[in-house]
Amino acid sequence: MHVVIINGSPRVQKYSNTEKIIASFTKGLSEKGVSFEAYAISNRKSWEMIRDAYIKNEEILIALPLYVECVPGLLLEFLETLPKKDEHTRLSFLLQSGFAEGCQLRCGEEFLSKLPGYLGVRYGGCLVKGDNFGIRVLDEEKQKQVTKPYQAMGELFAEGDGFFREEAKKFTGPEYLSLPMRLLMQFAFKTFQKKIFQKVAASWGCNTPLDYKVLGN
Repeated sequence: MHVVIINGSPRVQKYSNTEKIIASFTKGLSEKGVSFEAYAISNRKSWEMIRDAYIKNEEILIALPLYVECVPGLLLEFLETLPKKDEHTRLSFLLQSGFAEGCQLRCGEEFLSKLPGYLGVRYGGCLVKGDNFGIRVLDEEKQKQVTKPYQAMGELFAEGDGFFREEAKKFTGPEYLSLPMRLLMQFAFKTFQKKIFQKVAASWGCNTPLDYKVLGN
């Protein structure tokens, strides 16, 4: 098997959480002897090369972030440039987000499940996982810890069944968080996480309070 992997994030690769996830996923592919080539649509100059790889190969995986129930506009623009193929090609998706509950990604998953039909290709399933917010601001060791589970999913994908197996479904985690967990997360966000966000913003040169609001006349 040879897989063409497309990073559908609009962020440049250096600042892309999706890119960090792909790096772990491809370790799993390599462990199983599967070759791959990876591209990022954030670099528009590479679009022609990505289209060429899409046309010439039959195993395609698009990895993308979900921003408030919306597939990135840049990815939609790129998809509109792709030609129709036939069912010899299989198109799968890796959908990640900062939202912790699986239910918050289902709308995006449903949309993605319809895309292969528009392109005339087969659907290979969608790996859904949330709770990935802020990977890029973690130190290298913590990034590895957070993204390591994706390596196992790369190994699973290499076995040829796409993302339809039970292991891939369980990978999403809880569909809904329990009430005590939601309350705990709200408390953490209002206290510890807010301080962390402020520290990160300051390291990027932001001097304006994160809760600053512009008042109208």
